[in-house]
Amino acid sequence: MNNEILGEMNIAHDEDGRLIPDPSAEKSPDFSSAVQPSYVRTVFLGPDGLKAGWGFAFYVAMYYLLQFFVLQWAASVQLGPDGLWSMMLEEFGLFLAAVAPALWLWKVEGRAWGAYGLPGRQAFGKLFWVGAVWGFASISLLMALMYGVRVFDVGHLAMHGARIVRFAVFWAVMFLLVGFFEEFLLRGYTQFTLTRAIGFWPAAVLLSCTFGLIHIRNGGEEWPGLLAAAAIGFFFCLTLRRTGNLWFAVGFHAAWDWGETFVYSVPDSGTIFPGHLLKSSFHGPGWLTGGMVGPEGSVLCFVVIGVAWMGFAARYPEEKYGVQKPLTQGTQRGTG
Repeated sequence: MNNEILGEMNIAHDEDGRLIPDPSAEKSPDFSSAVQPSYVRTVFLGPDGLKAGWGFAFYVAMYYLLQFFVLQWAASVQLGPDGLWSMMLEEFGLFLAAVAPALWLWKVEGRAWGAYGLPGRQAFGKLFWVGAVWGFASISLLMALMYGVRVFDVGHLAMHGARIVRFAVFWAVMFLLVGFFEEFLLRGYTQFTLTRAIGFWPAAVLLSCTFGLIHIRNGGEEWPGLLAAAAIGFFFCLTLRRTGNLWFAVGFHAAWDWGETFVYSVPDSGTIFPGHLLKSSFHGPGWLTGGMVGPEGSVLCFVVIGVAWMGFAARYPEEKYGVQKPLTQGTQRGTG
């Protein structure tokens, strides 16, 4: 009975009674092709989400597109007779142009916002204010050295009364925006993404050189000032590496520029702005005074950067910066 059934089922046996597979039997379906990722996913996505090269390229392209519209819009708006409010409005627009692409990529990549350098939980916290103290102390040290070698004179007050307070607050807000814009643009999403691709310090060198080069657009800037800007940018990368975020750098950057422009009333990257506190002056060789560039073009600026680097490295020896992986499903995305 069993042999009859097996015969009807087309199952053959060899001479020893072993089963012989039936070549006509239908093969099991192959599902391997169904689980292969699509070509688009393979090109754009890697094990950790969006590939670093595509993220960086999209960020840069979107920033320059938004920057174009911001500059066109700011040029069409004239606020106040001296244009200072228009300049602040432009700086605010540039900061938004730097942040907007990162916000979209934050959604795409599924990371914590703090991975890009500005964790919301630490906003204007201890690191920011410590950085501001370091920044003002550093520019004060530079001006003290220049005064000590007799190439800088403090002069006398250029304004009095309520005007001092108004311009002090104005320039504080202005340079806070500058600090946010330049630090996030060159050490926020870009530093994070290039770190994923080539490592932290190679990315730091590349972006610090870029930081120096973008100062070419400042009137009166010369190559010593560009080198100093690149060196300061590299120092900011160290502060990011050791603190884990940009809050120290933002505070340092804002306070340095505020002290340089408002308090000591000297050229900032080749420009003397109105509304400064003193009628100060330089006299002496350009390699000490910085010439038209200002203190950032002086050889003494590199001395101060070196002192700041060594002091900061000793004070903050632990490395805290790391590339965070995308959050897993079910993990709440936060700003920290």
